[in-house]
Amino acid sequence: MTLCGVCGVVNINNHQVDPQIVATMMKWLAHRGPDDEGMWHRRNVGIGFRRLSILDLSGGHQPMTGEDSNIVSVVNGEIYNYRELRSVLQKQGHRFTSESDAEVVPHLYEQGGIDQVIQKIRGMFAVALWDARDESLYLIRDHFGIKPLYYRFAENTMTFSSEIKSLLSGLPQIPPVNIQAVWDYFTFQYVPDPLTMFEGVCELPAAHYLRLHDGKIQVQRYWELEFHPDPRLDMERAAERIRGAMTDSVYRHKQSDVRWGAYLSSGIDSTLVVALLRKSQEVDTFSIGFSGKHREINELRLARDTAKALGTRHHEVEVDREEYQEKLPEIIVAQENPIADPSAPALYFLAREAKKFVTVILSGEGSDELFGGYPIYQEPLALKPFQKLPKTVRESLWWTAQKLPPGTKGRGYIQRGMTPLKRRFIGNAHMFSEEDKKEFLGADVYNRAQSSFRVTDPYYSLPYELDDPAVMQTVDCHTWLPGDILMKADKMSMAHSLELRVPFLDVEVFERVAKFLPLALRVNRATTKVALRKAAEGIVPEEVVNRPKLGFPIPIVDWIAGDMRPFIRDVFATVHPDFLDTGYFQGLLDSPQYVFNRDRKIWTGLVFLLWYRQFIAADTKFDAQRPISLL
Repeated sequence: MTLCGVCGVVNINNHQVDPQIVATMMKWLAHRGPDDEGMWHRRNVGIGFRRLSILDLSGGHQPMTGEDSNIVSVVNGEIYNYRELRSVLQKQGHRFTSESDAEVVPHLYEQGGIDQVIQKIRGMFAVALWDARDESLYLIRDHFGIKPLYYRFAENTMTFSSEIKSLLSGLPQIPPVNIQAVWDYFTFQYVPDPLTMFEGVCELPAAHYLRLHDGKIQVQRYWELEFHPDPRLDMERAAERIRGAMTDSVYRHKQSDVRWGAYLSSGIDSTLVVALLRKSQEVDTFSIGFSGKHREINELRLARDTAKALGTRHHEVEVDREEYQEKLPEIIVAQENPIADPSAPALYFLAREAKKFVTVILSGEGSDELFGGYPIYQEPLALKPFQKLPKTVRESLWWTAQKLPPGTKGRGYIQRGMTPLKRRFIGNAHMFSEEDKKEFLGADVYNRAQSSFRVTDPYYSLPYELDDPAVMQTVDCHTWLPGDILMKADKMSMAHSLELRVPFLDVEVFERVAKFLPLALRVNRATTKVALRKAAEGIVPEEVVNRPKLGFPIPIVDWIAGDMRPFIRDVFATVHPDFLDTGYFQGLLDSPQYVFNRDRKIWTGLVFLLWYRQFIAADTKFDAQRPISLL
């Protein structure tokens, strides 16, 4: 198949759609699909496609139709069960003209409508389908939100695309900044769907489809990501299920007619993927670190040892502060929505290196959310002794803690123990509180914006009982995972025309095992991903099985205190959105390093201001008519 970009314009008043607009949108997707392009155009509808060839290299041209030429579809991503679907459809009388997995989509729709499509396909995908018979447009996004899809409906015209830049190129002018998105960004360090930073431009959430018909939009969820721990599931059966599900998923994810490889860090997630790949053939693996004095915080040595143990063809890249800083504006343009995760640029450089050798890369994203991998998931267990104390004792300790200086041992523990889970955990990154944001966002912002807790509160009001870590996983799977983890993975890899696949985020892996793991098989006081580690025994090197999660070490603390400081100060001094007080961030930069979360907060402000400068500021405003290579 293809990893690619899809785009299009539909006018509901039957007014002519200029094919040149669609052609310009396609140009902005060239990095997502450098190998081929196609357009389908009828008076009021234009659908565009750019292709990165992965399967059926000589065929698979999109847009595609089934037997009925009135049904037209484009697919970005991979449908991993297409061979089974194709076989069933052929027995039902459907005729195929290519070996592409994308061709099953129009045939499934012919067979049973949109329900047949959303119920049957398994993979990562963003689909657009036009049914000319009743003039309906359908947009579909995969179960976990691996592939992005954006849309805007205004002035009787629907515009959609795999990338915001492409969508903006089809508009007469850049929309204003979305005030609610600004408020949420400074809470989460990313913009949670369905918002984007551009007013009126929406992101279709994961596991949803959109229908445009008769001038009306309907957005509907088609799959529920729900954890239902089964206390009867023991360790041995759980480990066996994980091994079976992951073996099957990795087998499907390596389907390709081009060369592929895998990212390899020091952790168990990527190591398990590589080990399963290595069972059948040689594998190229890729790791990243930072040069100079920061080599000591790298994962390179550990990854190198793992690669040697597994017998892979290993590749390493080291990045210095100068290149990281130089490329940061370009990286933020590739992100489209600002993502203040310091590891995002690192993925950009890692993807650039991998693309020199392979076209497809497998990675370990999603394991932490599904199997209980973040240390923060252990917090409810650590707080249990405090929460068992009588209420009067807890309240007395809380009042005492309030009088202690910040940083005093035990103060934070008591404060967390007295704070309800729904207020202390809104995902893996909580940058600024609702009150903090009022210090630097203007009254026009905080008077208009709704609380960011509205994003996570629904997952604390589920109609079924869950243990606290499972609730936290649910929050992360619906917010942090698509908004940060998968978004940066997609945007940073596709900036280099590299297809990234994530075998842990397979609907069958979730439905067969992850959703049923009881608490004890996810986290305990000593470790995380308990069952996954058991499943990896005998497959990955022994020293990796129980290695603690290291995260993605980026030396921004040293950079902010050192050589990057003049660059940051210049950005804070020269970029001035009228709704944001940059003096607040200047003050943070001049504050002592021990101030809680100081460096991450500075980074969050820096990334936003760089985004604003690249897309909005009058002197450098983003030009949607220029090809991405010229930015």
